[in-house]
Amino acid sequence: MSMLTPPGMGGKYRITGDKYPRMRRSRGRSRIVLAVVASVVAVGLIGWGSLQLIDVFTGGGDKASAAGATGDCRTKTSASASSNILPKPGQVTVNVFNATPRSGLAKQTADELKKRGFTIGDVGNATKAYDKKVKGPGLLLGAKGATDAALPVLGTQLSGAELKTDTRAKPAEVDLIIGTSFKQLTTKADADKALAAMAKPSPTPATSKKHC
Repeated sequence: MSMLTPPGMGGKYRITGDKYPRMRRSRGRSRIVLAVVASVVAVGLIGWGSLQLIDVFTGGGDKASAAGATGDCRTKTSASASSNILPKPGQVTVNVFNATPRSGLAKQTADELKKRGFTIGDVGNATKAYDKKVKGPGLLLGAKGATDAALPVLGTQLSGAELKTDTRAKPAEVDLIIGTSFKQLTTKADADKALAAMAKPSPTPATSKKHC
């Protein structure tokens, strides 16, 4: 019996020479460790796959590759100007009517408008519907289609005039009905400035878009 053999032990537990009994790990413990490792790997793969799917459906991958390809994304702002083309004074025919008790105003006003380039139509007294019923400096009357064209062009010539539409078919023909508080037309210098400002409106910024 070897000196390393504990007292009372013999048979297959007898230790002889320099050989010792080998202790084996439990197979159940190994299986548990492998299962835990496999679970961790599976969770990681599922998470990575989910991120890839999100990029595909949201276009994340395309944005990243596009940014990498160009290397420079700039915001461009488009500007929109007025789409209406205003007529020139010579393209507007003005009928001048006097709705005041003062005589001669219709002809004097028509002559001045003609000097400023407007085409003059009928000149005379206002109809009964407007005679002595226009309280302001004047009333500008035209078709609905003249609201953004002939009417505002004529409006530059008489400050404070009221704009009104009717059922006439010619948008280039408008009436100037002189009111009881009329004194004179707007000075030519101020009227020309107003026309120039209307012809060249400042651009209005539109929605900004990024172009890469």
